[in-house]
Amino acid sequence: MTYEQIRKDPAIRTYISQADASLKALGYTEHSFAHVTTVAERCEYILKTMGYPDRLIELSKISAFLHDIGNLVNRVDHSQSGAVMAFRILDKMGFEAEETAMITTAIGNHDEGTGVPVSPLAAALIIADKSDVRRSRVRNTDPSTFDAHDRVNYSVTETSLRIDEKRAEIILELSVNTDMVSIMDYFEIFLERMIMCRKAAQKLGLRFRLIINDQRLV
Repeated sequence: MTYEQIRKDPAIRTYISQADASLKALGYTEHSFAHVTTVAERCEYILKTMGYPDRLIELSKISAFLHDIGNLVNRVDHSQSGAVMAFRILDKMGFEAEETAMITTAIGNHDEGTGVPVSPLAAALIIADKSDVRRSRVRNTDPSTFDAHDRVNYSVTETSLRIDEKRAEIILELSVNTDMVSIMDYFEIFLERMIMCRKAAQKLGLRFRLIINDQRLV
């Protein structure tokens, strides 16, 4: 079974669309196909750059595409409910038990507060997910009514995630419009996520670096 089969499956696409519709109703940023595809591409980049096997890279992309389906049930504990949903989907599709277990574990550990980078696959998913900060994820078209998450995401005009040539550091670099938010506003929202990224980087044998407006902060 492949990432492309998962990506094109009608039932899975329905679950992702409905999960995102629920988050839209709650006022959350975009968690639909743009987000999960970005996360899948970043998982692939991280693990391929670090020399992991092709099949593990494929599993990381599948994990990324499925990682937010738990929002279909409820935003609270969505990583755990998403892991249970993914287990059922993958088992029904005929995935081998070992691969189903790896994907389920990664999804169940991707969210801050409860997640831990227990494997390279989980670590890649954490970094890929938490680094997806960008203006286009904001749905609200009225800046005067932005909440804190809207303001921070909207203020990010450019994002890049890269591993240095020595494969020693993974660097998240952001360009932030400080007319809209301060750097402290970013940390107020994302500090827990950045700490999680640091731990995930360590699992991959890397140091995590955060650069905002050409200033190294982590």
